[in-house]
Amino acid sequence: MRTGARWVLAAVYLTAGVLHLRDPAPFLTIVPAWVPDPAGTIAVTGLCEILGAIGLLVPRLRWWAGVMLAAYAVCVFPANIKHAVDYVTLGRGGLSLWYHVPRLLLQPVIVWWALFAGCVIDWPLRRHSYPRSSAFR
Repeated sequence: MRTGARWVLAAVYLTAGVLHLRDPAPFLTIVPAWVPDPAGTIAVTGLCEILGAIGLLVPRLRWWAGVMLAAYAVCVFPANIKHAVDYVTLGRGGLSLWYHVPRLLLQPVIVWWALFAGCVIDWPLRRHSYPRSSAFR
C-alpha cells in the first residue's frame, strides 16, 4: 500500500511541478499579496515539487522528501485559502466551492500522505509495537 501511495503522490507532485514551471500564470493569481516575488516563488515551488517527487522514489532520499513535501503542503496552504476566498468574494478562479472546500479539508491528509509515503510515519496503519498493559487487552 505504501509503495502505491508513494508512486501516486510522486506522479501528482511531478505533474504539478511541471505545470508550475511550464505555465505559471494560473498559479500567480493565487499567490497571497504578502509573498515576495510571486513569479520566483512559483518557479521555486515547481522545483520543490519535482525534486520532492524524485526524492520519494530514491530510497536514500525518501525520508527527507516526505518531510519536505509535508512542510511544503503546510507552506502552500495560504495560497489554497486565497484561491477559495477569491472565488467566494470575487467569483473568479473558475472552480466552485465543491472544489475548494474539500481541498482545504484534505490538506492535513496531504501532509499525512507525504509523511507516510516518505516512511516518516506508519500511523494509523501499523499495529502498536510497544508492550501494552494487560489492563488494555
